[in-house]
Amino acid sequence: MQDQETLRRRIAELETEHSDLDGVIDQISEEVPFDQLQVQRLKKRKLVLKDEIQTLRSRLIPDDIA
Repeated sequence: MQDQETLRRRIAELETEHSDLDGVIDQISEEVPFDQLQVQRLKKRKLVLKDEIQTLRSRLIPDDIA
C-alpha cells in the first residue's frame, strides 16, 4: 500500500512540473525574440516527464486481467 501511495505522490509531483513547464514555455514564447533552443529543451523535458508519468501509472495498474 505504501508503495502505491509513494507512486501516486511521485506522479503528482511530475504532473505539477509538467504543468509548470507549459507556463514557462508560453512565457518564453511570448518574448521577442525568444530563445528557441531553450524552448526545445523545455519541450523535450516535458516529453520525458510525460513518459515517466505513464510508466509510473502503468505500475499502479495490476497486471493480471481476469
